[in-house]
Amino acid sequence: MQVPLWIGAGTLVLVAAGSGLADWRRANRRDLDRVGWMPWTLIQLMALLFAVVCAALAIRT
Repeated sequence: MQVPLWIGAGTLVLVAAGSGLADWRRANRRDLDRVGWMPWTLIQLMALLFAVVCAALAIRT
C-alpha cells in the first residue's frame, strides 16, 4: 500500500517546485506595486514537510 503515499509525495514535491517558481517570479516582478497575496514560501515549506512525511510513511510500511 505504499503506492498512494509515493504518489502523494511526488505530487507534493511538484507543488513545492511550483510554489518555488511562483515565489521567484514574485521576487523578480517588474511592477513593485503588484505584490500579490499568496504566501508562496509557506506553501512551499508545508508541501516539502508533508512530502517528507509521506515518503517516511511509505518507507516504513
